[in-house]
Amino acid sequence: MMSQAFYTGLSGLRSNQYAIDVVSDNLANISTVGFRGSEYEFSSLFGDMINTDANSGSGNSSVSLGTQMQSTSLKTSVGSLAPTERSTDLAILGNGWFGVQGEGDPVYTRDGAFTFDAENDMVTADGYYVLGTIGNNISKDNILTKTIDTMALGPVSAQEKLRFPKSLSYPPEPTTRVAFSGNLGGVDVQQTIGAGAVDAQNNKNDIKLVATMSVPQVFPGSQWDILATAASSDGSTIYDTQTGKLSFDEYGSLVGSTLTSLNNNGVVVEIDLGDNFTGMVDLRNTPAYQDSQANGTVGGDLRGYSINKNAEVIATFTNGMQSSVGKIAVYHFQNDQGLERVNSSKFQATQNSGNPIFFQNAAGENIIGTDISNFKLEGSNIDMTYGLTELIILQRSYDANSKSVTTADQMMQKALNMDA
Repeated sequence: MMSQAFYTGLSGLRSNQYAIDVVSDNLANISTVGFRGSEYEFSSLFGDMINTDANSGSGNSSVSLGTQMQSTSLKTSVGSLAPTERSTDLAILGNGWFGVQGEGDPVYTRDGAFTFDAENDMVTADGYYVLGTIGNNISKDNILTKTIDTMALGPVSAQEKLRFPKSLSYPPEPTTRVAFSGNLGGVDVQQTIGAGAVDAQNNKNDIKLVATMSVPQVFPGSQWDILATAASSDGSTIYDTQTGKLSFDEYGSLVGSTLTSLNNNGVVVEIDLGDNFTGMVDLRNTPAYQDSQANGTVGGDLRGYSINKNAEVIATFTNGMQSSVGKIAVYHFQNDQGLERVNSSKFQATQNSGNPIFFQNAAGENIIGTDISNFKLEGSNIDMTYGLTELIILQRSYDANSKSVTTADQMMQKALNMDA
């Protein structure tokens, strides 16, 4: 029995040393972005039964042979968030992992310090490629084919390195409709209303309406002659000229128009003047005013990429337009504790963790399944106060086990001297 004290103390020394190593590693990485700390777990070694008589009592009559480090488990709490100045810095606010890939299989991390390299690949600080879904809205000629507000993730197996072109063009959307509104004022004064219109060649041209009161007037309403032109912005080229007539009733409400469209350098533009009291009116004793609204967008060139809170990669253009062109994948596992640590902030899947999966919404679409915050990074989930307290406790335990070995040695010396 006396020798068991040696083994018990030695096992305690070894187990506490392992635990001190775990806590020390946690504290050493307290400033590591995306670090997930480990927790130590002890278990008792097999013990001998002192009393095997079942009738002697109901208490525990075993003597354990010490302790051992059973395992280390992953701390899954979310670390503190630190603000940054880059929209490509992301923090996962709930469960989930970013997927990144180097030369081998994908690994998973909470470190969202992403950026674009010289080839416009989205990468981590240490050169791993970020995985996600690329939108099918960029042509081979690097022209945006459609605008996407939000997009779903593809299958887990289809996630790929996020690479985007250095140059990207937003094509012009020609103007197909111009709506005019205003009050002609009911007096014989020429009125001019203008609007901008984009053609298929990405030119912003001028559409102009000149209204002149008709002669003679047919009462009780009023009539106006309209001269409509579509011309280049400098007025050097006239693309089309049309004439028409507006008819108003005695209350100033528009009841008829013969002007329907103009040709804007090859694009037919609908002229919408409204009806009744919407659009153009002719109200006496009311100040004249004019207004116009046109659809269409001038083309633009890529200004840069950014990431929003939905993990969408957003392309911004010089014409002020934006579109999603990709989405960063956020993976989930059946058992996060089963992940195997590769380094301080990266992990790989194992049989215990299960294969990575995506969450789905009610429509069956793959989603990130958590909240993302950009302009932030998740720090270590280790609290320094907790770590230092654990070190003190483990140090005291280590000292106590050391003392037990010393005491066992002293008892052994006394026993030997008694025998002598």
